[in-house]
Amino acid sequence: MPETHARRRATLRAMLTEADLNALLVTDLTNIRYLTGFTGSNAALLLHAEGEAGTVFCTDGRYATQAETEVPDLEHVLQRASAAALAGRAGERPARYRRTGFESQHVSVDAFDALDDLAKGVELARAPGLTEKLRMVKDEDEVARLREACAVADRALADLVAAGGLRPGRTELEVARDLENRMLDHGAAGAAFESIVAAGAHSAVPHHRPTGSTLATGDLVKLDFGAVVEGYHSDMTRTFALGEPAAWQRDLYDLVHQAQATGCGAARPGAEVSGVDRTVRDVITEAGHGDEFAHGLGHGVGLQVHEAPSLAATGIGTLSAGMAVTVEPGVYLAGRGGVRIEDTLVVRDGTPEILTLSTKELVVV
Repeated sequence: MPETHARRRATLRAMLTEADLNALLVTDLTNIRYLTGFTGSNAALLLHAEGEAGTVFCTDGRYATQAETEVPDLEHVLQRASAAALAGRAGERPARYRRTGFESQHVSVDAFDALDDLAKGVELARAPGLTEKLRMVKDEDEVARLREACAVADRALADLVAAGGLRPGRTELEVARDLENRMLDHGAAGAAFESIVAAGAHSAVPHHRPTGSTLATGDLVKLDFGAVVEGYHSDMTRTFALGEPAAWQRDLYDLVHQAQATGCGAARPGAEVSGVDRTVRDVITEAGHGDEFAHGLGHGVGLQVHEAPSLAATGIGTLSAGMAVTVEPGVYLAGRGGVRIEDTLVVRDGTPEILTLSTKELVVV
């Protein structure tokens, strides 16, 4: 998709001009993939504000052939110390790269000192989050990849349930590996993150890591998982009842289900991210469980499973059409069990597009 990456670079150039920057030294590999299509493990990009002529891509010899295929439209430099090589390149033409931004949120103090020594005559200016800001709004190609990543996770979950994969006697680790293997079978490049399988009292631990504990009749079983497809991540949580649920389990589930539906409905263009969190939190607080919802409502998702924006009380900014976010309220009763329900969705003008389509009704297995 050279034209897609060129379009993204052009948009970023306008942001550089607004920030009074002549160039941007991009060192974060996720941002480099977004701007160039390169998927290797070592690269840097010197993006000039005036156009492609002053823009240079650098990787090392291991990726020479790969870079020719993935980044056919930019000048290439081969150097193991990629960021250093491009800082030196800027230092050779200080008038052209007079004020160059760098991704200060990704560059250590020691790395900055080394780059600054090489970029002689160039002012290296902090420029955090410029590409991340651009990445928040997805284009339709990105949404298509997110949609497929979510579909892979949906299909894997359906297979797991149909095969009796959630049953007494299986361990949390067995279920997690089974689910991840099924995502691979359906075309995932890998799991989006370490899958969470939490049964019984463990379901009250928001980020429980699967153990050798066995599932038992009467448990709530929480599954939080996702797939990676062409670099894009899905993220979904569903909670099941293993056997007929007790009244308190069904009540807890109904509360979280209601809160999650409220959150999805509130995810509209122009909504303050902190306001969406507050709207959902109020539902849970009014039911007497505010203290048991101890994490943010959600987060952006895309080339990373956790990216901007943050749907939380501390979140800043508003939602825009095209943003992909999760909505994942949970209530956790320590020592008893918990419920979380999570969707990945795309903010649209009007009703959001839900990408994770597995049922959110309480499933008894």
